[in-house]
Amino acid sequence: MKVALAQLAIEAAAVEENVDRAVAAVEGAAADGADLVALPEVFNVGYFAFDAYARNAEPLGGPTHRRLREAAVDNDVAVLAGTIIEDLDASGAAGEDVPAQGGLANTAVLFDADGERRLVYRKHHLFGYDSAEADLLVPGTRLETADLHGHTVGVTTCYDLRFPQLYRRLVDVGTTLTLVPSAWPYPRVEHWKLLPRARAVENLMYVCAVNGSATFDDAALVGRSTVCDPWGTPRATTDDDPDLVIADCDPTRVERIREEFPALRDRR
Repeated sequence: MKVALAQLAIEAAAVEENVDRAVAAVEGAAADGADLVALPEVFNVGYFAFDAYARNAEPLGGPTHRRLREAAVDNDVAVLAGTIIEDLDASGAAGEDVPAQGGLANTAVLFDADGERRLVYRKHHLFGYDSAEADLLVPGTRLETADLHGHTVGVTTCYDLRFPQLYRRLVDVGTTLTLVPSAWPYPRVEHWKLLPRARAVENLMYVCAVNGSATFDDAALVGRSTVCDPWGTPRATTDDDPDLVIADCDPTRVERIREEFPALRDRR
């Protein structure tokens, strides 16, 4: 499976322009032969545009999802619609299975090339340090996977990288490739370079971490979207400018490495 990480330029609260860039990235990645395109965390609003969260929140299947679903179908490519700020009350009113308390969530949706919604992931670990996320949003609890092109695909989001137990849960249900939409800021560049590699090594899986390219009033994103293979080796990466990072992720490589180096079987 050829995976494309769309490291987008993101403008605070400029939803229409940000979604336009996301659709263009999907089109470009599909033209380059991608089977799956992943977008960054809160790519439509901008992670650090906290004041814009409530007024730009959308339900599942709202305007942003409709455009990315159409892009998936039109370009015959699966799309991880990064994350958006989900209005859980509106999603629930539409008959979706959502957390009972309602409110807002940081939500990723994976569409396949037929436009079918294959999984929903709401960020489990909400960032509290110098961030309003934990005050504004509610955490998710469900952990879904989807089968695509021979891979069992899982999703986590940004700060989740610091919690290895979550990735153990994914590997225990057979996950071979995890997508990590993120909005990772300076100065923690070395953490961003280390943690996806560590999660890949620990779980002998592909970890595809897609970041944004943006500067907000009090934060700038480090970019450096990276595909790590099951040995933790970066297969494709970039700097902090907008870019498209593409790499082949072979599911048989996961099977072979897990067989040759059976660390997962040696857990006690």
